[in-house]
Amino acid sequence: MNIVCLDLEGVLVPEIWIEFAEAVGIPELKRTTRDEPDYDKLMAWRLDILRENNLGLKEIQDTIATIDPLPGAKEFLDILRSETQVIIVSDTFTQFAQPLMKKLGWPTLFCNELEVGENGEIIGWLMRCCNSKYTTVKALHQACFETIAAGDSFNDLEMIRAGKEGFLFRTTDAIKAANPDLQAFEEYDDLLAAIRAAL
Repeated sequence: MNIVCLDLEGVLVPEIWIEFAEAVGIPELKRTTRDEPDYDKLMAWRLDILRENNLGLKEIQDTIATIDPLPGAKEFLDILRSETQVIIVSDTFTQFAQPLMKKLGWPTLFCNELEVGENGEIIGWLMRCCNSKYTTVKALHQACFETIAAGDSFNDLEMIRAGKEGFLFRTTDAIKAANPDLQAFEEYDDLLAAIRAAL
């Protein structure tokens, strides 16, 4: 049996931190896992910037409420879910993802949790498990599933490489250059065709 594991941001929805950075005018917050492979380092840096600017969860959620899935993403996901099982495996947080999951038709999502103070300040983050994307696909393998994965960032590479097939989608030139053996796609139709071939 197969399960397709998809990254969320950059694959199905815009990068939340980039959208927020543009909304509040802080370009430093545009840094993502495409730029920084160390997720803990990236999150600590983000929270420092939020504190310095007196920004909390509410301000981020206000921006997220305005975000729609990428054009064609819901249709792609609907077709894929009609043909096989799909899990979105993301390093985002439940407090961010809820409105986006509604717009995508409530797909299954494995992600993390934020620690939020009474005043709405984001004070920390709780990862679902260590190295969560890779750990998730390995657990699925132990449950006798074969995985096919797609993502766009450094933190997707282990998940992509761990299964029977994996693809890059709308990634950076640097990631493509560093991983020339991985097929890279820009359009949902092409990604869907590659997944269908792997099923």
